[in-house]
Amino acid sequence: MKYYIIICLESLKVKDNLVKKLLIIIAIALCVAAGGAKIGLSQHQVIVASIFCVSITGVLFYWELRLSFVFLGAGAMLLTRSIDLENLIKFASLDVILFLIGMMILVGMLNDAGFFYWIVTRLIRIKDVTGEKLFIMIMLLSGVLSGLMGEVASIIIMTKIILDICDLVDVNPIPLIIASVLATNIGSSGTLLGNPVGILIAARANLTFEDFMRNAFLITAIVFVVTLVILSLWYRKIIKKMTEKLIPLRENNFFISLITISTDIRTKVSIGIFVSMLICIFFHHRIEILFHLEENSILMMTPIVFAGIALLYRRDRMRHYVEREVEWTSVLFFLFLFALAGVVKYSGVSDIIARGLIGKFGNPENLLSAVIIYSSSFLSAVLDNTVVVATYIPIVQSLGGLNININPLWWAILFGACYGGNITVIGSTANIIAIDILEKSRGLKIGFYPWLKIGLVVGIVTTTVAYLLLIFLIH
Repeated sequence: MKYYIIICLESLKVKDNLVKKLLIIIAIALCVAAGGAKIGLSQHQVIVASIFCVSITGVLFYWELRLSFVFLGAGAMLLTRSIDLENLIKFASLDVILFLIGMMILVGMLNDAGFFYWIVTRLIRIKDVTGEKLFIMIMLLSGVLSGLMGEVASIIIMTKIILDICDLVDVNPIPLIIASVLATNIGSSGTLLGNPVGILIAARANLTFEDFMRNAFLITAIVFVVTLVILSLWYRKIIKKMTEKLIPLRENNFFISLITISTDIRTKVSIGIFVSMLICIFFHHRIEILFHLEENSILMMTPIVFAGIALLYRRDRMRHYVEREVEWTSVLFFLFLFALAGVVKYSGVSDIIARGLIGKFGNPENLLSAVIIYSSSFLSAVLDNTVVVATYIPIVQSLGGLNININPLWWAILFGACYGGNITVIGSTANIIAIDILEKSRGLKIGFYPWLKIGLVVGIVTTTVAYLLLIFLIH
């Protein structure tokens, strides 16, 4: 009887939470409807804004049901004739989706070939390795890998590597996991490949890989150094403990043999395919000009073409790469999220919001950049940064129609979303994945406030540094 009462009470608590969240979603929809009418939205535009906000709020409150809310949102847009099927498909950003699928397959091939573990073991075997050296190498590797292959694939690999290292040297993995995630999110802003938000911005702003190297890479490198200094000071105790643990191990032959991994022909061919893909992406703009191709056409199709080569080479693993390495839940979520954000632009809602921003703040370039970078940063702390960027893109596009220089604004969205994602445990996909792996493999949990302490410091400092650099370096 006692257990039955406890179960009933727990069930009532769950139902109570569900009811509260549903009431909040309904209240938000009503507020959007009332507020939309006041700022000049038509009845049709109010419906679009309400559907979009309900979908996004539902995703935030019920992350595990995110597909349901974006599916229902897209269906509601069609049923209310807010958009037709042809334009809905157009706004789904299939070019970005194909890019992500191709990259996931290629990263899966490299992971399968053991390339990343080989790189790490080569770094760990550096002579006279200390806690400081190992910490810096982990941070550098986190940032570099996220820039080359994307934050999701990078953090999966780095989390597993850190757990193995911590088991070996007998230290708490939580500080290193948090530090690695923060470095991953910073590094992901440095190249076009680092983050789905970067790929989406590039596709919508017609930015090339070279544009990212000219504008984002230097700022990211400076911000990364600042982050590394903060993390080294914040985690100095765990670094000192790592040094103490490493001293007896680095002369241990068993330890050296344990971390020694040799490369085979399969690893070398996989590296060759991936490097060839990177070269094509790096020079995609030149190739497009040379052959008079549509802008960014080579960029978006290169990962798919090389994924085809990878699947042909590893045809024995084809089904595994397609079914297991591609995060289909994320792919479908992005597809419908982009479509919903496109409807906001298509309906004219973003145009009215853009005019409202100009009316409130005027059009000084630096002030608009500040509004965009800080608002996207703090929103990314409570929403997945992809959701934030998908929402901001139509607004920036509308600002472009008002004869405003929007080039700095694209980079403001990128830096704000990537760096703000570090503030809380739910700010970025990389954060959530790392926490999930840690809990499943070691039974350890990272609390909201322990993460917030360092995340808030890093998030505010890096966003501010990025903004200051943005003012002086990008015009």
